[in-house]
Parts: sequence; structure tokens; C-alpha cells
Amino acid sequence: MIIPQLSVFLENKSGRLTEVLEVLGKGSIRIIALSIADTSEFGILRLIVPDPDRAKALLKEQLFTVNISEVISVKTPNEAKYYAGLLRILSDLDISVEYTYAFANGSDAVIVLRCSNNDEAVKALRENKIELLSSKELYGLS
Repeated sequence: MIIPQLSVFLENKSGRLTEVLEVLGKGSIRIIALSIADTSEFGILRLIVPDPDRAKALLKEQLFTVNISEVISVKTPNEAKYYAGLLRILSDLDISVEYTYAFANGSDAVIVLRCSNNDEAVKALRENKIELLSSKELYGLS
């Protein structure tokens, strides 16, 4: 399913990630998934949280640059061949994966994807019987 994701732009300096997490912690925001990518000058922190609008507001109050984008959430068995299989479905249809990250949940994996065309990607994954997770299902994982 297509779900909301927070993207926070951070200067590449010590303590900035800590500051974001402290703001979210004070707001009792639960983090489902977190990924960070960096360049020499800045980083992009990506977060899946149960209340993205509230988290965004809390971060904006502290002058962080943050937006909400849409990503796809997929559940597969926790083995590389399943991750490869869903990527093959997309690449065979010339749907680019802009970025992806994953985390284990018991014997399963939750894979988060941002594609060149999320709607077409969801359609292709559904047609191939790949299990998609709604926001509610993802937030309910323990």
C-alpha cells in the first residue's frame, strides 16, 4: 500500500539526528522505521511514524525542514530471494526504485519502496500477489 513517510533534511553535523529524535521523543512519537542517507553536506532522514502530520508539525516548530511523501510498504518472508523477486517485478516493467529500505519483523521483512510511479508499482505488486501493508497494519507491528 501507499503510506506516508516523513523526510527530514539535516545538515551533516554532529548532534542533528539526536535533536530530531529528542523532538519526536518529547512528543511521544513512536518510530516504526528509520533510514538515513547522507552526502558530504547534508543528510535525509526518512521515518515511518504512526502520526506523520503531528510529527511534521513538531519538527517544523523547531525549524527543521520536513515534508511528507508517499512510499510503498510490502511484507515478504525475510529472505533475499523475496526482496529480489519483488524488485524483478518492478524492473521488468521499467519501474525504477528511487530508494528502498527494510527491516525484519520475526521471520518476515517489511520493505519500504519509493518508485518512479508508485501507483503502477502497487498495481504490479498486487497482480503478482505480493502482500502490501496498509498504514494501520504497519503501525500495528510490534
